[in-house]
Amino acid sequence: MLDPAHDEGTIQVLLERLTQHRLPRAVALKQRVDAGGLLDDNDIEFLGRVLEDAASARELMERHPELHALAGQLASLYSDIIATATINEQKSKES
Repeated sequence: MLDPAHDEGTIQVLLERLTQHRLPRAVALKQRVDAGGLLDDNDIEFLGRVLEDAASARELMERHPELHALAGQLASLYSDIIATATINEQKSKES
């Protein structure tokens, strides 16, 4: 049986990581790619970790529908970063 107290602790840690580390970095990446910048290897590694963590948190998200809107917004942000970075990379290769 799942322990709701364990979920609460996990959610708290994930939200702290999001607000203190992941979101500020994602916003900085978004600003850089929106300005035409490219992602470096560290940025790509960061995005890979984010996607791995999202997959790991899938069951937790299914148990807590109150987090679905936040997860959707984050997915949209990361998707926008990747899409814009891909366009920027293609443009840089054409130059």
